[in-house]
Order: sequence, then structure tokens, then C-alpha cells
Amino acid sequence: MYQEFAKVYDEFMQTIPYTVWADYIEQIWKAHKAKPHLILDLACGTGSLTLELAKRGYDMIGADISPEMLEIAQDKARTKQKDILYLMQDMREFELYGTVDSILCTCDSLNYILEEDELLQTFQLVENYLDPDGLFIFDINTVYKYEHLLGDQTFADTTETAAFIWQNYYDREERINEYQVTFFCQQEDLYRREEEFHYQKAYTVSQIVKLLEASHLKVEGVYDAFTLNPITESSERICFVAREQRKEQKNE
Repeated sequence: MYQEFAKVYDEFMQTIPYTVWADYIEQIWKAHKAKPHLILDLACGTGSLTLELAKRGYDMIGADISPEMLEIAQDKARTKQKDILYLMQDMREFELYGTVDSILCTCDSLNYILEEDELLQTFQLVENYLDPDGLFIFDINTVYKYEHLLGDQTFADTTETAAFIWQNYYDREERINEYQVTFFCQQEDLYRREEEFHYQKAYTVSQIVKLLEASHLKVEGVYDAFTLNPITESSERICFVAREQRKEQKNE
């Protein structure tokens, strides 16, 4: 759960290509013959992707567990005069007023769910709130990425007003990655030190597919992220596309 780090999140995530994310999502919708209008951005964070899609004419709902992240997201929407409904909700227990055409969960947000039964619960809620034939699009960091690129590595960055140190500790047996984020934010002539701990779990493709199918979500695509190409052993991020099955199909 992002708290103090939410204040500097966008400053350090300027390299995340949200326009490219939006282009990619539209490419997936087109490839899977979907024409959504009302969309839920699950674990939306500071709402950059939510806002980008709203600019393109989609009706957007954003949900996130962090009030600090949502406050920033709401400020962005007001600045751009976009009417976006934001909900402070845990993705493992989210509720909507009705169904939506498509649900998104990007930027490896689902890796934050550390237990299979809670991931299953999330998928079941997604299925419940999707319109018949609605698409669920999400991505995860891969086991390969944690083992070879993130695990036990330290990264650092600075801007004109802040700095951070990001240390990783990966448990190969449990497949849990601990992020220790230490950051320094300028306050007048001083810098305030803050620290947060975040945890992500690496899931295999077979685990994800099994849980989606158990939730009555039909897997339609498993792609090397930002492409429609098959995954490889060295894929760092995988994008899944799953479709809500019609009620009559479920009962057959």
C-alpha cells in the first residue's frame, strides 16, 4: 500500500509510457473484437492510465486501496476536467454498482497479491462484474524477471527535489520479492527521510491460467507484454487477456 511514497511516485515513474500502455490496450481490444465503453482500471494508482483512456473518450472508473494515490488521481482528473469515478477499494474485495465492459489491471499490480486463494477471489470478482463477453486485461512480472533482473539488486535515482534507494530481496523458494524503498523528499532546505516495504509474488503462467479458468474466465491470449507475440523463457512481463463466458456457456 503506497502511503508517503505516493507523493513522489509520479516523479520517479516519469519513464512509464502511459500513452504506449493505452495504445497497447486499444490494440488488444481491436485484436479481440471488443468495443468497450465503460471500463474499470483496477489498482489504478495515481490514475495516469485511467486519465489517458478518459482523454480518448472511454468512461472510466478507477479503484485503488491507497487514499494517497487516489487523491493525486482525483487532482489530475480535475485539472484535465475529466469526470472519472474513483473508488478506494482493495482489489481482493472490490464492489461496483453494476457491470462494466472491460477491466484492466496493469503495472504488475496483481503481483502484490501474495496468496493464491486471494488471487482466485480477485478473479472471481472480475468475472462477476464483467458484462457477458467482457475482456479482462492484466499483466504480471515473471519469475524470470524476479530471479534474474530484480532479485537482490539495488537501484537508485534522483530528481531536483527527491531521491530514492530501492533494494530488492527475492526468496526463490516462496517466490516473494521484498522491496525496501527509502526516499528523501525536499522540505525547504532539508530532506525528509521515509521508508516503505512492499511485497510481490511471482506466479507461473500455469498458475494464472488455472485460477482464471476456475473463475469462469476463458483465456484468449498470453502475450509478451506490449506485443501480440507469444511469451519466451526470458519474457519479463506477460500480458493476459481473458473473456467472461456467457451464462449459458457456464451452465453447459
